[in-house]
Amino acid sequence: MPNEPTPPLQCIFCGLVLNSPIVLLSGCVGFGEEYTRIEGFSLARVGAVFLKGTTLLPRLGNHPHRLWETASGYLNAIGLQNPGVEAVVRTILPQLDFSETRYVANVSGSTVEEYAEVSRRFDDSPIDALEINISCPNVKEGGVQFGNDPDMSARVIAACRATTHKPLIAKLSPNQTDIRTNARRCIEAGADALAVINTVTGLAIDRIQRTPLPSYGQGGLSGPAIKPIALLKVAEVAEIATPLGIPIIGQGGITTTDDAIDFLIAGATLVGLGTGLFYNPLLSNEIHDGLISYLEEVDLPLHGLIGTLKRS
Repeated sequence: MPNEPTPPLQCIFCGLVLNSPIVLLSGCVGFGEEYTRIEGFSLARVGAVFLKGTTLLPRLGNHPHRLWETASGYLNAIGLQNPGVEAVVRTILPQLDFSETRYVANVSGSTVEEYAEVSRRFDDSPIDALEINISCPNVKEGGVQFGNDPDMSARVIAACRATTHKPLIAKLSPNQTDIRTNARRCIEAGADALAVINTVTGLAIDRIQRTPLPSYGQGGLSGPAIKPIALLKVAEVAEIATPLGIPIIGQGGITTTDDAIDFLIAGATLVGLGTGLFYNPLLSNEIHDGLISYLEEVDLPLHGLIGTLKRS
């Protein structure tokens, strides 16, 4: 049988061979299988699918309203609704076709011990890597408190590192004084890669009831409105991570090929699509093809574009 042709955007991430630098972010594509039902969607154009945030025990999440559309974005406060790690490992993972793309678990928790135990459960599974969600802004226990405290972030990563041999991705919060310090501490604690950024904390108001939206009291803002913030954070983290050979997943407001190119130039190895998928479920197809055309136009390989931001 002849060898399959190499995908035009094939890349290496934490030792994993990916079809593409484009990944689908946690919380936006369920547990993967749901999204593959979309007519015209191609997993061959996707490097990895990041599964819904998973905790040790099942969670129902927050009460409605949990989503609120804003100018150029969304506020969400889902609250990590999920069936628990046992159901994910035993029921959901066997339904996924790991020959088509890579799958990354999103590990969440209320305590350091819970993060470690969920990581341990995923270690004995076919999942390709673990994203440690230390920066979720819409759960009362743990959540954003872990992500905004470098010491706590490092404790969580170190605890997860001790329970798994799989690649660990630390998902960093933009809601902190110095994201570079947190990035450095996570790397020292054992993170193999960094996801930059999680959502930006925000609030909307129901003017009739005079109550907060989402009902939780705050939410995570995503979408095009946060792209400039995310780009800056990727560039800042790249100053720490790139010299150490630690790859970055750039995410936050990517809805076009140009957006993806910007994040690659800023220092991202991979680019993550989230809120943009709600508006255009075939966005990954479009950005994949657009990125190929751009690289041909400028006569550069993919790796020749990454981290080429010129600083004065």
